[in-house]
Amino acid sequence: MTELSKKKPEKKLLKFIKAKAGRSRGRITVRHQGGGVKRMYRILDFGQEKINMPAKVISIEYDPYRTAHIALLEYQDKQRRYVIAAQGLKAGQEVIIQDKAEIISGNRSRLKNIPVGTMIFNIELEPNRGGKMVRSAGSSAKILAHDSGMAQLVMPSGEIRKVFQDCFATIGAVSYSEHMFKNVGKAGTNRRKGIRPTVRGSAMNPVDHPHGGGEGKAPIGLPYAKTAWGKHAKGVKTRRQKWTDKLIMQRRKKK
Repeated sequence: MTELSKKKPEKKLLKFIKAKAGRSRGRITVRHQGGGVKRMYRILDFGQEKINMPAKVISIEYDPYRTAHIALLEYQDKQRRYVIAAQGLKAGQEVIIQDKAEIISGNRSRLKNIPVGTMIFNIELEPNRGGKMVRSAGSSAKILAHDSGMAQLVMPSGEIRKVFQDCFATIGAVSYSEHMFKNVGKAGTNRRKGIRPTVRGSAMNPVDHPHGGGEGKAPIGLPYAKTAWGKHAKGVKTRRQKWTDKLIMQRRKKK
């Protein structure tokens, strides 16, 4: 497990985001949210546009807004930026963003210059638009092949998709893979995160939820699970049609 720095967060890279408690224009749009402790958002550099400029890792820090740890980099021009920390990255190490960077964990390079079988994360979907994919703790994608301007990647979900070879990606896996073993422990931990109690639909009355009613522990009594508003739940495709759908070669396997 990576040892976290005890230094205070970089003040210039902090921002306060007012909690919305699951509301949009005053109406609850996401249930079971509210409360929680105050926290400062760390402004992260997902694009890492400082190409060909070496950076020194000042510290590895905790980020209350994400599962992964973050690294504070100081570039040669003395500018500091936060990035998602790679697994095994340590304070004092040097990283670089180049078209063809050395294959070392934490370095960032274009996909066309990363060999097949390499683990990568913080991957761009479009060239020079910043990392969008594979950013959660312990996750990584693998380069499967290079073919006619596209790189074929195996995503953490098992999906195989094509990505433009000119896109940048960071070499290695995302830090803090132990996050998956973290036990919430008590209800108060979730309350501090801003997660409020969730009541099961089957424990409600029929007037409040389609699953409600019946004597004792009755089943939902319906052909399929529904939301409180009668829409399909469990196993329903929620992804809208996107232009990137044509780049998916193989969908992830259903559980």
